[in-house]
Amino acid sequence: MLQPKRTKFRKQHKGRIHGEAKGGFNLNFGSYALKAIEPERVTARQIEAARRAITRHMKRQGRVWIRIFPDVPVSSKPTEVRMGKGKGSVDYWAARVHPGRIMFEIDGVNDTIAREALRLGAQKLPVLTRIVAREDW
Repeated sequence: MLQPKRTKFRKQHKGRIHGEAKGGFNLNFGSYALKAIEPERVTARQIEAARRAITRHMKRQGRVWIRIFPDVPVSSKPTEVRMGKGKGSVDYWAARVHPGRIMFEIDGVNDTIAREALRLGAQKLPVLTRIVAREDW
């Protein structure tokens, strides 16, 4: 799964996801892409599950680009632990996804396979998405 090799600080504040995506909203690599419509945190496991679903449907043809990276540490306290005694340890890594952000791009397959692969990948993600094609630009 994706996670940073090293970070300056171990834990972060929760933060909020405000506004539209400031970058990463254009197709840069592939012909078809999965674009987020709503703000949400996407975990490294969800990114990996979507990647597997997309590549399995493409049957190792074409190419997949992952345009998001889980760089936000999400901490949680163990179950049945009383309040206080500091912040919990890092549980998983997540990526903050703004509306309009391109999350996955694919190329090298025909239209029907590409759209179905992205649809299957979108089912693994907690965010509403739209499939965009290079013809739409």
